[in-house]
Amino acid sequence: MAYSRILLKLSGEILAGKEGFGIDSDIVREISLQIKDIAELGIEIAVVIGGGNIYRGGKAEKQGVERVTGDYMGMIATLINALALQEALEKMHVPTRVQSALEMRGVAEPYAQRTALEHLEEDRVVIFACGTGNPFFTTDTAAALRALEVGAQVIFKATRVDGVYDKDPEVYEDALFFKEITYSDVLDKGLKVMDATAITICRENNLPIIVFNIKKKDNLKRVVLGENIGTNVKGVL
Repeated sequence: MAYSRILLKLSGEILAGKEGFGIDSDIVREISLQIKDIAELGIEIAVVIGGGNIYRGGKAEKQGVERVTGDYMGMIATLINALALQEALEKMHVPTRVQSALEMRGVAEPYAQRTALEHLEEDRVVIFACGTGNPFFTTDTAAALRALEVGAQVIFKATRVDGVYDKDPEVYEDALFFKEITYSDVLDKGLKVMDATAITICRENNLPIIVFNIKKKDNLKRVVLGENIGTNVKGVL
């Protein structure tokens, strides 16, 4: 088996489905089934989830909302998504815990590295919500930090396309696909893999990122088992 402990980064937009907003219960169920499949292989799974299907803090100022307030609103949106994913997983009898970087004890545990590690070692899926708990930082950065904190071997960045392209393949038919690419090239080319802070953290700690299409059936299991799909982002080609 290629990996024993992973961090899965899910964008909020993936949960929205065709409508582009809100939570599509069918998509949540499909993603949960893929997580369940790899959990049954004995793989320890941490998840960081975004909230862009509900609210994006980065757009707050355009809507007349002060940026810091908007970022906190976005963090709360990630918690809504985390609870939806937890509910779907537990209905499938997959033990799951939500840990929040903002304290909301009525619905989630406060984030604590040692407790998260204990959950993973007990084969519970751990969903990290509310990003880093700080404004001006994205859930991509949270994913890089949490992956390092819990000793994940890799970040799997789930997307709606097959990997990393030089431009949006959903818009441009001539978009160029990268099978492998370095952290530095991602930064130099301004590619939308993860934000620059997250890529820099991964580069400094040599933490690989694999970008893949989670909308294709069984792709999460395939990539976890080491099948050569998606794009591998690493230090040296």
